[in-house]
Amino acid sequence: MTLLLQSVTDLDGRFLDVRIDGATVADVAPAGTLAPRPDDEVHDLAGHHLLPAPAEPHAHLDKALTSHRAPNATGDLAGAIVAIRQISEGFTHEDLVDRATRAAYEYLANGTTAIRTHADVGAHAGTRHARALVEVREALAGLVDVQVVALASAPWAPGEAELNARLLEEAVDLGVDLVGGAPHMWADRAAGLDLSFGVAQRRGLPLDLHTDETLDPTAQGLLHLAQRVRSTGFAHGATASHCVSLGVHPLDVARATAAEVAAAGVGVVALPQTNLYLQGRDAPVATPRGLTAVRTLLEAGAVVGAGGDNLRDPFNPMGRADATEAASLLVTSGHLSTREAWDAVSAAARRCMGLPVPAVVVGAPAEFVAIAAESLDAAVAGAGTARVVLSRGRVVASTQVQRVVTGRAVSQS
Repeated sequence: MTLLLQSVTDLDGRFLDVRIDGATVADVAPAGTLAPRPDDEVHDLAGHHLLPAPAEPHAHLDKALTSHRAPNATGDLAGAIVAIRQISEGFTHEDLVDRATRAAYEYLANGTTAIRTHADVGAHAGTRHARALVEVREALAGLVDVQVVALASAPWAPGEAELNARLLEEAVDLGVDLVGGAPHMWADRAAGLDLSFGVAQRRGLPLDLHTDETLDPTAQGLLHLAQRVRSTGFAHGATASHCVSLGVHPLDVARATAAEVAAAGVGVVALPQTNLYLQGRDAPVATPRGLTAVRTLLEAGAVVGAGGDNLRDPFNPMGRADATEAASLLVTSGHLSTREAWDAVSAAARRCMGLPVPAVVVGAPAEFVAIAAESLDAAVAGAGTARVVLSRGRVVASTQVQRVVTGRAVSQS
């Protein structure tokens, strides 16, 4: 079975017919010129923008859907950590699997066909979260591409550093895909970097670190990670997520760091929803944006992806598992163009994840979301819009929308 998508509009505004054969684009032609074949499954998508399907490069499926269980009393990062630790002991394996699976389907319904999720590993969680998310990854194989990062917790009490190191090794033995950590949360930040970097290097796994999730202008974790990658020749792939402090560094300092990041090939993942929520609460006047220096990084040639991070948990009680939210925030708070913002949540996010990039080009991967909209701006702005999700040669999700005002249907897709 092949898919024939009729009368779609691509990122460049071209009006096209597109045939998909299995996992790849088989044919592209002006709209109305590809005749249906007997084995085509035909979809008339007139009025839809066909966009590269987004990927979520930084999720926490183990925490998802828990904001009602443990409100964040202070609203900041420290309050979120306290809140999640208060309830994590009650997370059973079944609960972790159930919430993570429901969250993954929510992402998929909105167009996201690949997810990188962090799994807490440490004294408060053991390896339970990693074990559950590896199970979810296997159960969803062939539908959603899930990558699991073992997120080594920072030590909160004496002896936890050694315990967390052992647990990180155990998580790798369970079959996680990447090594993670949060060195900026350690009292000794160098030791935090040493732990995660060392395990990734020994085990031959990619690295994805929570990095400088703080508005402290002296934090230089991103620079230190890039320098470590270059000096060691680390070749397994490295990603730095958050990198909030870069947004408050002096411009010359930020540019120098961005140049080092680009030279090292470290991908940076911006997470506007969560960081706008958590950061800057101690600055009631001229509150900083809580966003990494996306423009400076792009100008340096770094790969800058973006994601949603938390999905209705103590770190972000909002979140809707929809890449249009992250993209629209990059436009409004990061001052990117709409095209740049969509690239961040799709092509660049996939590059950070080591995945091939979809495109409306013959031979390219055919991972798409078709959104009913009159323009790219409308597509990216449009939460709750009608959409069709195409992955692995089939329609895997679709959303229809009907709006009624005083008894009259005003919009139907």
